[in-house]
Amino acid sequence: MDNLANTRTRQHGLTAREAGLIACTTCGRLDRAGLVCARCGATLSSRYPDSIQRTLAWLAAGIVCFIPANLYPMLITRTLGREEKNTIIGGVIELVNYGSYFVAIVVGVASIVIPVAKFVVIGLLVASIRRAWPLDPHARLHLYEITEFIGRWSMIDVFVVAILVALVQLDFVASVNPGLAAVSFALSVIFTMLAAQSLDPRLIWDSIEEGPSDE
Repeated sequence: MDNLANTRTRQHGLTAREAGLIACTTCGRLDRAGLVCARCGATLSSRYPDSIQRTLAWLAAGIVCFIPANLYPMLITRTLGREEKNTIIGGVIELVNYGSYFVAIVVGVASIVIPVAKFVVIGLLVASIRRAWPLDPHARLHLYEITEFIGRWSMIDVFVVAILVALVQLDFVASVNPGLAAVSFALSVIFTMLAAQSLDPRLIWDSIEEGPSDE
């Protein structure tokens, strides 16, 4: 039976799903469609359950957290009793004023450009899957992989804040503390990373074969 399925797969280009096979996401065993994996006992599923819904939920949470992350101060600096609060954009502008153009570009790209780009790309990928847009699936897959890879680099702003808070604590002379935006921004990055991980890229190919989805 297995030889017959393998022969048909080679001759007609059947996918594992069409051949009645499912790869276990826990141990990687390729098994016949069933409820549990014969090797590790994990629940088998041809596609991530509720992938689109989970992705949209995490994406919405990330966008909601990104708003206060840009409205509230990221860093609160106190020098000789004088307090100064800087938002993400304000920090980038201040770096430019000090002549630190390279650092300003790095912080601006990692903290503003990349998060917004991730929101847009993930939203477009979900829309292309649900509406079965006639776009190159290989290009969409590469776009998904890039988005998932660069997502973590948005944390660079949070790392900078954490390092400054740990190093600059000189009581009345100088101190640095995180603002509300630091927590909001970290949550936004985490939620967006979870959104990318929740999206099953195999749905890109399914949308081509099955057409628009109403999920």
